[in-house]
Amino acid sequence: MKTVTACLFLFALCALTTLAHPEFLKKGTFEEQPALTLSNGALELTVLTQGAALANLVLVNDAEKLSPLWNPRRMARELGNTAQFNPGTGHFVCVDGFGPASPEERAAGLPGHGEAHFQVFEQRYAAKEGKTAVVTMAAKLPIVQEIFTRTYRMVEGENVIYVESQLENLLGFDRPVNWAEHATIGSPFLESGVTVVDVSGSRSRARPYQGGGAGATQRRLVSGKDFTWPMAPGLDGANVDIRRAPENPHYLDHAVTLLDPSRRLEWVTALHPGKRLILGYVFKREEYPWLQYWGNYPPTQKMARGMEFSTQPFDVPRREAVSSGAMFDTPTYRWLPAKAKIESRFLLFYARAPEGFGKVDDVRVENGQIVIEDRGANKRITLAASLPL
Repeated sequence: MKTVTACLFLFALCALTTLAHPEFLKKGTFEEQPALTLSNGALELTVLTQGAALANLVLVNDAEKLSPLWNPRRMARELGNTAQFNPGTGHFVCVDGFGPASPEERAAGLPGHGEAHFQVFEQRYAAKEGKTAVVTMAAKLPIVQEIFTRTYRMVEGENVIYVESQLENLLGFDRPVNWAEHATIGSPFLESGVTVVDVSGSRSRARPYQGGGAGATQRRLVSGKDFTWPMAPGLDGANVDIRRAPENPHYLDHAVTLLDPSRRLEWVTALHPGKRLILGYVFKREEYPWLQYWGNYPPTQKMARGMEFSTQPFDVPRREAVSSGAMFDTPTYRWLPAKAKIESRFLLFYARAPEGFGKVDDVRVENGQIVIEDRGANKRITLAASLPL
């Protein structure tokens, strides 16, 4: 009897340890919103309870504690404006939906960019598995009747975060889904004339639009025009290098790049050469074949740039995405079968870059490492990445 009682006690203790907040995980707030902060000795990541959004990311040894992620509330506060919380902050997920809702969907309560970033996520699991910290969060999406689950993993000492997601269909029929990882960088990491973005693709198209812009920003790319990344046709007749954040910012850009069909793993990076900081993502092409570029560059210098890898080219209503079927011979949505689950994985890294590192030509995951190359400067960054993608 004593043996049975002891076993039950140990089982209960293990359960409480799993649900408690261990040393790598702290419960608190970010911008007055409930949040969890994960740390592995190299990186510190803050995840909002609402939407499970990646809201803040810093190097533990960075005295400046500069996060590359977009924080619209901080920007508004710095401009002296009312600083209201925006659930579309940092890197948030757009599921099931990427773009505006239709009039009928809005009447039914469906927001733009899907429901996930508005839902409060429940912590399902938190534990240290060897050297790997694991946190799982989940939420039900009541209108589309799906369950979205996200797991974050961080290995001690690595400059890498591994993210695994699962979308479950609660209904008994196959459906097309719209899913984007709305990864967004912001000022001051996004600096005019300095910060550059590179991507594993070249075939691109500017988003079709009507009108020249809104407020203090104006369009500068030719509507609907195909081009080869990064030189996009400008309205003034000259090509625009959209790789670099513009000088004299007062622009609103929107374009998409088809990720390289010859690759299994795609990548996108944002580099601040002056601060020698680099943020990057690696993901599977079969899950995210598109990279949408959204550049909001107001003259206030409170800028944002989306590096949005997704199942569709542009953030448009689901009818438009599904009706178009394909662009550049590539599908514009993904199927979620009846009563089934689909998954996706990506990793992100944030690290120091060497002096003189100014452009990313390639990112590879090999032999337990991420290798980032600037071939022109003959420089590379090598990061430990012990978990598979």
